[in-house]
Amino acid sequence: MSKWWISWGVFVAICFLAAAIGSWFTADSVNSWYPTLLKPAGTPPAWVFGPVWSTLYFLMGTAAWLVFRQRSATSVTAALALFYGQLALNVAWSFVFFGLRQPGLALLDIVALLAAIIATMTNFAPVSRLAVWLMTPYLGWVLYATYLNFGIWHLNRGAP
Repeated sequence: MSKWWISWGVFVAICFLAAAIGSWFTADSVNSWYPTLLKPAGTPPAWVFGPVWSTLYFLMGTAAWLVFRQRSATSVTAALALFYGQLALNVAWSFVFFGLRQPGLALLDIVALLAAIIATMTNFAPVSRLAVWLMTPYLGWVLYATYLNFGIWHLNRGAP
């Protein structure tokens, strides 16, 4: 197996590790608390989230790997640090929204996550345009998730 396959696998695995950690925070609330919440128009059925997030984590890992591969031609340290930072904010959102059951606080996190994704993409751009394109669906989904998070917070303010 060539080294590039190994490094690609590591980046994808890191993203799926983040997904697993987020899922751990989500597991209890997704079946108990989340179904009881009022949700905004356009909320997808629960079965949509797994395939969408799996695809996004795969694309994100591939994007980071493409940037990593250019490390000999250019400095990629800041770009990858931003990538890992946005991944941490992604996991934190699951903890805050589902683990703590705090949609208002999660809204603050997801806005920071959006800024971190944009900063990551901006730093990826000079290194790999393809990496930016691979991150674009993630940005779009998180924008949509921000709408959903805001709607849930707004519709359920004051609820126990």
